[in-house]
Amino acid sequence: MKLKVNQRDLSKHISIAQKGISSRTTLPILDGLLLETNKGRLKIVGTDLEIGIETYLACEIEKEGSIVVNSRIFGDIIRKLPDAPIYINVDNNRINIKCENSEFNILGSSSKEYPNLPIILEKETFQLPKDLIKSAIKQTVFATSQDETRPYLTGVLLELIDNNISFVALDGYRLALRKLPTKSDLDIKIIIPGRALNEINKIIEDDEENITVFATQNHVIFNIGDTIVYSRLLEGQFFNYKEIIRKEHKTSAIVNRKLFQDSLERASLLAKEEKANLIKLSVKEEKIHIKSNSEIGDVNELVNAEIDGDDVNIAFNSRYLLEGIKVMDSEEIQLNFMGELNPCIINSVDDENYIYLVLPVRLAQEDF
Repeated sequence: MKLKVNQRDLSKHISIAQKGISSRTTLPILDGLLLETNKGRLKIVGTDLEIGIETYLACEIEKEGSIVVNSRIFGDIIRKLPDAPIYINVDNNRINIKCENSEFNILGSSSKEYPNLPIILEKETFQLPKDLIKSAIKQTVFATSQDETRPYLTGVLLELIDNNISFVALDGYRLALRKLPTKSDLDIKIIIPGRALNEINKIIEDDEENITVFATQNHVIFNIGDTIVYSRLLEGQFFNYKEIIRKEHKTSAIVNRKLFQDSLERASLLAKEEKANLIKLSVKEEKIHIKSNSEIGDVNELVNAEIDGDDVNIAFNSRYLLEGIKVMDSEEIQLNFMGELNPCIINSVDDENYIYLVLPVRLAQEDF
């Protein structure tokens, strides 16, 4: 294999492919990147068998071929080289890299040992704009569980039905739901690992192109222009999330999102992690009173709100409350309460397509 390639382009695409490599792999070959010339382009592949990423970039090919090279060493070398043409020559698993006044010689491995990415024959396909899929991932993936004993909760449910697509994540303490319109009559229900979606969000660039999504029985594939991301699907029966989201409520409060977020962040400074990051809200008299205390001291915050319904005293893990509010974009949000023992449902005043639900922490009334 012999080729000439731009340093900046190569460095960018190495970084993309490296997102498919896990530090926990037990197979030495999976520490490597597959380099392969393909129809006037260089293909770079990284995989840990759960996620696979293949990315393509333009290059001048003098001789076709393929090689597997250690991901960390190769990436570090290319990133440190000057922004100039790089010449790569592979002979008998020996890789020669030249760029201006620098020259490296490193050992590679035969590409025959590298695992193949899934070959997709039967597939169901739909498209989504890049900006919408980025926001849907950002607004849901943080609410996935880190508990590996229930693997299906470590992923995001993607449900496509009646020309609507829903991204749903829950971990037993909160639920995040983002709905998007789509022109597709498919009926799909799959659970995508949270890690795969996080990596996809890092790869997606801000432009108006669509991403094509392919769904099969065991895999989902995202075609992002020059890059294709493969991910295994998670098995398991996802919760019937629609039953959790109540339509009725006893109290609703409309509040400025930024002011409420700032007050919660200040109150959480004295909320201790070992005590569930506890903060207390008293919703009454057109105000939300936010309190927190520990042996170090206490804090009191007041935020103006439009309140409709009964007074309510309720407590939350401040981290769970804040994480959902931070990913909302609107100026005002609405908090809906059904007493102090039921979940609080939060939505943007001007956007019905995002719902965040968080469970309260049970406290006796005298604790308020």
